[in-house]
Formats: sequence, structure tokens, C-alpha cells
Amino acid sequence: MGIISVEQTDRLYWLGRYTERVYTTMRLYFITYDTLIDQIGKQYGEFCRKLDIPEIYTSPEDFIRRYAFDETDCNSMMSNLMRAYDNAIVLREEIGSESLAYIQLAIYEMQKAAESEAPLMEFQRVLDNLMAFWGICDDQILSENVRNILKVGKRVERIDLYGRLHRDREDLTREIHRLTGRIDRCNLKYSQEVLEDLNKLVKEENLDYPKIVSRVEQILEV
Repeated sequence: MGIISVEQTDRLYWLGRYTERVYTTMRLYFITYDTLIDQIGKQYGEFCRKLDIPEIYTSPEDFIRRYAFDETDCNSMMSNLMRAYDNAIVLREEIGSESLAYIQLAIYEMQKAAESEAPLMEFQRVLDNLMAFWGICDDQILSENVRNILKVGKRVERIDLYGRLHRDREDLTREIHRLTGRIDRCNLKYSQEVLEDLNKLVKEENLDYPKIVSRVEQILEV
């Protein structure tokens, strides 16, 4: 494949971010969903605070429906999945039809979940399809540059979310090391200073989670 344009590079990066965002937030949503079903207080407020999204939901039931399925809510899982699809369909030549198909299947399962009274099975299929998307990308995309841009987006998003969720040092260290080993293998312009800061921050005695989140969002030079 020839040179990847700036627009294609940006779309690949955000395809990686959006697919990871849906995957990780859906796994967290599983836990919150069970808690809400058991009627233990307004746990969705804690969920919103962790992810730094507006607490616009009026009740646990409203949160369960809107955060999962409301395409007009820019923070919902469905809206992020649709953003992934919007990028993937433009990138069909770069990522292949099979990779695109798994994003489409994930959307189909989300639509089925929206009609179900007990959607956890469909949510699991969404996660399975997103994992299959990453597997087929590894197997079918010939361009190492394309694969690396996708995976940089994935790692940046995961570090961002892990910082917001206050995941432990081991998880953050693993993801920062993966980003470090990947980001200089593609044509993304990034800040070496920020990358060095992230590697230092994760070694500090007391993890500064807000700073980790802030710095990883500054990794790309625009």
C-alpha cells in the first residue's frame, strides 16, 4: 500500500481509540449494570465521575438505557461505536472488508441489546466482535504502518481510561510500555517529552492519575 494521508492517519488513530473506548467502558458498565439492577443507590453517578462525563441521567433506569443506546448522547457506548464505524467505512481499503464487518456486527448486537430486557448476552457479543476486529486486523492488514497507527490509538485510549479509573500501577505500566514500543514504528508525529514523562509518572511512589490522563492526551503533536 502507498503513502497514508494525514486524513487516513487521523481516522486510523481514532478508529483505534473509539473501538477501545467501547470495549473498556462496556466492561465497566457490566459491573455498574448489575449493581443498578440490584437497586444499590445511584452508582451511575460514580461511573460518570470516573469517566469525567456529565451526569445528565435522571435515574438508574435512564442511565442504563441512554448511556448504552442513545446515539444523541455523545458519551454513550452506541455513539462511540458509531464513530468507530464512520471511520472504519472510510478506511475499508486500509483495514479490509472483514475488519469492517466485525464493527458492523458489533452495531447489530447493540441494536439487538436495545430491544432486549436482559441485554448482557448481546453486550458480550459486542465485546466478542470488537476482539475479533482486533484479531482480524492483526491477521489481514498487510501494512505494518496501518496496524501500528490503530494500536497507538488503542493504547492511548486505554491509558487515558485506566488513569481515569485509577487502575493499578502494573496495568498502567504495561500499557505505557506497549505504547512506547509501538509509537515510533509508524508515521505519527508525537512528543518524545510526553512519552518520557509518562514512563516517569508511572514509576512515582504515588501515582498522579490526573496528570497521567492529561499527559497522554498531549502525546500527539498537531
